[in-house]
Amino acid sequence: MIILLVVIGFGSWFTVDQGERGVHLRNGKVIGTAEPGMGFKLPMFDKIVKISTQTHTVSYPKLQAYSRDQQPATIRVSVTFRVPEDKVTEVYAEFKSIDGMVDRLVDRQVPTQIENIFGQYTAISAVQERVKFVMDINQALKNSVHGPIDITSVQVENIDFSNAYEKSVEDRMRAEVEVQTQKQNLEKERVSAQIAVTKAQAEADSQLARAKAEAEAIRIKGEAEASAIKSRADALAKNKDLIELTKAEKWDGKLPSTMLPNSTLPFFETNK
Repeated sequence: MIILLVVIGFGSWFTVDQGERGVHLRNGKVIGTAEPGMGFKLPMFDKIVKISTQTHTVSYPKLQAYSRDQQPATIRVSVTFRVPEDKVTEVYAEFKSIDGMVDRLVDRQVPTQIENIFGQYTAISAVQERVKFVMDINQALKNSVHGPIDITSVQVENIDFSNAYEKSVEDRMRAEVEVQTQKQNLEKERVSAQIAVTKAQAEADSQLARAKAEAEAIRIKGEAEASAIKSRADALAKNKDLIELTKAEKWDGKLPSTMLPNSTLPFFETNK
C-alpha cells in the first residue's frame, strides 16, 4: 500500500523543459497544453507528451534532379524549421511526433520542389544565380508545405554535376580566361601605343612651339633693327650737320696722303 501511494505521489507531477510544450492527455484525449515548468496530472489517467518548439534541421544529401538543359545533378539540401508553440496539439493530433510530421509533410515535398525549381534553370545559371535559385526553392517549399510547421530557411549546400559536365565547364572556363587574357594584352598594347603617340605629338608640339617662338623673336629683332636704321636714316637726311658731325666723330685726325686735283679736304667745307 505504501509503495502504491509513493508511485501515485510521484506520478502526479511532471516537468516541461524550456524549449518544449507538453500535450496534456487524459485517457488518450487532448485536454490542454503544459507550459515549461512543473505541473500536476492525474496519475494513471493523464499523460504528458512533450513536443519540441526549438529550431530543427533535416538534411537531404543526395537529391537527384535535371536542369533545363538536361544536365543531371546531385543536390545536397538542408531544411530548417520549428513548431509554433500554439501548434503542438495539432502536431500530436495529426502526426503524434515531430518525426512523423517531417516524414509526411517535409520529406515528400523537398525532392519534388527541388526537381521543379532546378528544372527551371540551366546547369550554369543554377550556379551563377545561386542566390536566386535558393530563394526560389525557399518560396516553393513554403508554399507547398501546409501544416503546423514554420519553415525558416532552405539551404542548398552543394550542387554536384557529372564528371563529364564539370570537365566541359572547366575547359570552357579555361578558354574564356585565355580569351580574356588576350583581350587584356591587346588593350594594354593599344594603351601603350596611344601613350607613345601622345608623347610624340607632345614633343612635336613642343618643338613647333619653340620654333615659332624663335622665329617670332627673330622677326621682332629684325623689325626693331630695321626700325632703328630707318629712324637713323631719317634723322641724317633731315639734318646735314649731323652727317658732318658723324664724319668728324669717326675722323682719326690724319689727312689723306693722296688727294685728287680740285678735291677738298675731308670733312671740311671752306665756304662755311
